Amino acid sequence: MEQVNYIKHLNAVFLQFSKDSRLNPTHISLYVALFQLWNNYHFPTEFYINREEAMRFSKIGSKTTYHRCIKELHHWKYLLYEPSHNPFKGSRIKMFNFGTSDGQALYPNPTNIGTSNGQAVVSINKHIQTGKNKANDTKLDQPKNENEVIDFFEKENWPELEAKKFYNHYQGIGWKVGGKTKIVDWHATARNWMIKAEELKEEKTMVAVSQNTDNLKTSSNKNYNEPL
Repeated sequence: MEQVNYIKHLNAVFLQFSKDSRLNPTHISLYVALFQLWNNYHFPTEFYINREEAMRFSKIGSKTTYHRCIKELHHWKYLLYEPSHNPFKGSRIKMFNFGTSDGQALYPNPTNIGTSNGQAVVSINKHIQTGKNKANDTKLDQPKNENEVIDFFEKENWPELEAKKFYNHYQGIGWKVGGKTKIVDWHATARNWMIKAEELKEEKTMVAVSQNTDNLKTSSNKNYNEPL
């Protein structure tokens, strides 16, 4: 069981939420629901969740939206998510403790310069200045070439073929989302591509299973030459 200070954790994670432009209300609702489940289990190192229960707590009605949001929270390092793909076993969740120095790095209030609870804090103004100075070095509107995309996909444990599909698709539309809005961070766009590819794979698997099983839960590939 982890030593989690309820108030400190929520204050810290909500501060992080306010600075993360990638999040929308559904991400926050799902995170709060998972935090409440974590609290109900008395803050274990890891715990297992039921998708229907998590969707009910977070008021998310779409399975696709739920899977997209929890995978993005995982990719953005708010938690660790390990899907089980087994209806009789819940997915594994590990929550980071934002209320201690072991949690994620946070941007502090500019009046709190120094140290707090053993966690080093840096002036937010210094962070902004550093970000401006390095803006040209961290420009991610598009990759330099196809090899850079392949390297990124390999680091994310995705095959080279999928990297080439991604590169050719966005190269063909000028690195714009929907052919209209210019991409700001192609790494984030690539991760969304991976998430959607996983969702499509899961949907195809579910369709294949349903096609091989009739309403009586018997296999449609039964060999009727076998004795009863």
